[in-house]
Amino acid sequence: MRVAKGLLGVLLAMPLLASAEEIGQVSTVFKFVGPNDRIVVEAFDDPRVEGVTCYLSRAKTGGVKGGLGLAEDRAEASIACRQVGPISFKGELKDGEEVFKERTSLVFKTMQVVRFLDKKRNTLVYLVYSDRLIEGSPQNAVTAIPILPWVQPQ
Repeated sequence: MRVAKGLLGVLLAMPLLASAEEIGQVSTVFKFVGPNDRIVVEAFDDPRVEGVTCYLSRAKTGGVKGGLGLAEDRAEASIACRQVGPISFKGELKDGEEVFKERTSLVFKTMQVVRFLDKKRNTLVYLVYSDRLIEGSPQNAVTAIPILPWVQPQ
C-alpha cells in the first residue's frame, strides 16, 4: 500500500507535459525490411500557455530496429511555435520548464522542449534539444513568440 501511495505521489508531482499529434511525414531512406527512415512533423499545444502551438520536425530511424522501437533517433530537431489564439497563462511560469518530452532511444536518450519567458521583451522562447544519460548533444533549435494582443483573422 505504501508503494502504491508513493507511486501515486510521484505521478501527481510530475510536470504537466504536452502530447504531440502527428501532422505528417516524408520518407528519406528506403529500407527493404521494416519502415523507411523518415522526417516526422508533430504539433503540440503548450500545456500552461493557452493560445500557443509548437511544431516539431525530427528524424525517425526505420529498418528492423526502428520498427521494433530499438533504434536510436538522431539528435537533430527543428521547432516553430506560433500564437494561435489569445495568450493566457495557467499559473506562474518557471524558466526552463519542460513542456514536451519524448523518448528517442530504447532507454537513454530523450528529446525535450523547454520554455523561457523573456520579460524584458515580453516574449516566450522555446528550445528543443536532445539529451542522453551519459552525454547530451549540443544540437538544438530555438523559436520565439512575442506576447501580443490577439486579433481574430478575418
